[in-house]
Amino acid sequence: MSTDDTGRPEPLSRTVGIKQVAAHAGVSPGTVSNVLNRPERVAVATRTRVEQAIRELGFVRNGSASTLRAGHSSTIGLMVLDLANPFFTDVARGVEEAASERGYAVILSSSGESDEREQRNLRVFAEQRVRGVLLTPVGDDGETADRLRDRGVPVVLLDHPTPRANQCSVAVDDVAGGELAAGELLEAGARTLAFVTGPTVLRQCADRRKGALRALRAAGLGRDALREVAVGAMNARGGQEAARRLLEAGALPDAIFCANDLLALGVLRVLLQAGIKVPGDVALIGYDDIEFSAAAAVPLSSVRQPTYQLGRIATELLLEECDESGGHAHQQVMFQPELVVRESSRSAIGGAP
Repeated sequence: MSTDDTGRPEPLSRTVGIKQVAAHAGVSPGTVSNVLNRPERVAVATRTRVEQAIRELGFVRNGSASTLRAGHSSTIGLMVLDLANPFFTDVARGVEEAASERGYAVILSSSGESDEREQRNLRVFAEQRVRGVLLTPVGDDGETADRLRDRGVPVVLLDHPTPRANQCSVAVDDVAGGELAAGELLEAGARTLAFVTGPTVLRQCADRRKGALRALRAAGLGRDALREVAVGAMNARGGQEAARRLLEAGALPDAIFCANDLLALGVLRVLLQAGIKVPGDVALIGYDDIEFSAAAAVPLSSVRQPTYQLGRIATELLLEECDESGGHAHQQVMFQPELVVRESSRSAIGGAP
């Protein structure tokens, strides 16, 4: 390394390349390349000298150039609906750990429940030449996954089932989950329900609604027993908006089923501020069983999903498809949800205390 007049190393004014490392170590650039890519071909003493030069010069290999040569990178893309939702944070943890074990990094992005933003971010994934994509799509038509596969990018649908035999997917049975949630409220004595939900285009919302209607039918009640309140975003602010609309409408239903816990926490806050007793006046249940649910002002009943396992298994399926050319068997994995009963759903309206 060159020095200034005081004998101190000069700061690097430009990026150090392979040629600089080679000159510093007294070897050819080809030898440096072998140390980086095929170290077993280089004698131990020479390899040690090159590695020392790399450390002294602060050399960082050009990952973009390596990607261009290989045609793909050692990264995968993860596209979720909402990074602010702790559900997807837990899913991402499973993805990251499974990917890291196989030597892959994860590029994480969010569609914000917007189809336009989803397409824009997926184009970025393509520009980065990701090896594969884990996708929780906004829509339900399958075209997004088809377009990626047409470009040679393997795709696994995450938190989204598929009927296609040529497509891997990992999801939770949300129809069963909706039935569990509504069934808990009906068992507690409710005879009228409100379903607070997000954008109707989201498959998760539609399936949870189907499950709630199934529970009503099983209880001998019709569709008119279910009042739907749809909001633009599935977060606490959306839940607060939904609760205000229910209060403005007059008579409250016996119970409220929210399509996720963030909505439920927003609903709970507004109801308590208005002096409504939960569960004494209105029973409440959410979905996802995020960490905050048990710590709410009134511990929130919820439908638990195996978030970490969703992310981990989806990643394992994706990397199998990426790394096993021609020998990959597509799988459609469906988990079953679990009801977690806490104080908020134990209504005293003609039912359990």
